[in-house]
Amino acid sequence: MKKPYPPGIKGKKRRRGLSEYGKELKEKQKLKSWYGLEERQFRNYVKEVLQKRGKEDAESALMGKLESRLDNVVFRLGFANSRFQARQLVSHGHFQVNSRKTNYPSYQVKKGDLIKISPSSLKKNIFQNLKIKLKKYTPPNWLELDKEKFKGKVLGAPTLEETAPPAEVSAILEFYSR
Repeated sequence: MKKPYPPGIKGKKRRRGLSEYGKELKEKQKLKSWYGLEERQFRNYVKEVLQKRGKEDAESALMGKLESRLDNVVFRLGFANSRFQARQLVSHGHFQVNSRKTNYPSYQVKKGDLIKISPSSLKKNIFQNLKIKLKKYTPPNWLELDKEKFKGKVLGAPTLEETAPPAEVSAILEFYSR
């Protein structure tokens, strides 16, 4: 259990709460690790969104950018158990976007894109029990899944409510707009 004061002889003074900067940093770290991104890559996404859009639309734009990464879409379609595994599967070239092999986890999928497992990869052990796993799985509304052919289609852009980020996106934007 955490004591209400810091360790040490002089630690009996009251422990203070996080500063505003500390709270924003914590939220940023939470979202960054949720998507498994490095600092520079995450910062580039935020800066791009802040430059193109106004503050009020920036939250949904940032989440849309992060959600439409190929590794995240593979995870959301149920082809992988985690975002980390999805990133690895994409990096190893197991997926095709519009019938072209793509091994960039950061590839931005667009409305109408067709994502499928490469025919040569279907024989791999990792995809053996996929049909059983997909029977119970329901993808988000902005994705369509063909469970028999192991294909997914992007129907539109994800909304902020659908993504349900684990962090406060407005605090993250505030952190980067310093």
